[in-house]
Amino acid sequence: MKTSLMALVLATSAIAALTGIVAAKDEATKDLLPPGSVSRAEGLAAWKRIEAVVTHPRCANCHVDAKAIPIWTPAGETKSRPHGMNIHGGESRIGAEAIPCSTCHMTSTQANEPAPAPPRAGIDWQLAPVAFIWFGKSGAEICAQMKDPKRNGGRDAAGLVEHLRHDASLSGFIPRGWAPGAGRSTPPGTFEDHVKDMAMWGAAGQPCPN
Repeated sequence: MKTSLMALVLATSAIAALTGIVAAKDEATKDLLPPGSVSRAEGLAAWKRIEAVVTHPRCANCHVDAKAIPIWTPAGETKSRPHGMNIHGGESRIGAEAIPCSTCHMTSTQANEPAPAPPRAGIDWQLAPVAFIWFGKSGAEICAQMKDPKRNGGRDAAGLVEHLRHDASLSGFIPRGWAPGAGRSTPPGTFEDHVKDMAMWGAAGQPCPN
């Protein structure tokens, strides 16, 4: 009985995940623009807006190197620094070797939270893969990394837009950056603006600043 119930739960989870992936692909397709329909100048302008987002502490703080020490910008502060309390992501990138990120970054939301809101998001918190280092990098360096399939998870321009939509539909991790809770700064624009800029940048051939 227990085995059958577990199998049903796993099957239901798999179907939900597959449904989310299909929905994300459909949504991403709507965002895409024909290749070449955006000029290089417009693409570079879109990149500058993308750069302002990915270099913002709300996005870059978890895109750290192999030392796996998250960067911290506590509520009410504007300067980033290594995470307090000796937090270390480890090789797992989720802190499984010591204190998992989810110990404090809880995976459930609560109503009527005091300001500033605790770091809850209804998601599984983790550091970005080592290949996706953004913190401390220039816009040109991040641009080169983001357009390189060997360093971006094997994604082309359309795949990057799909990645944004997939995350938004399944975990909400990236959109959370624009709604981090009271007392915390946010990247410029909105999540939807960011998706549109990624589509424009892709249609322009993913140009990077010199």
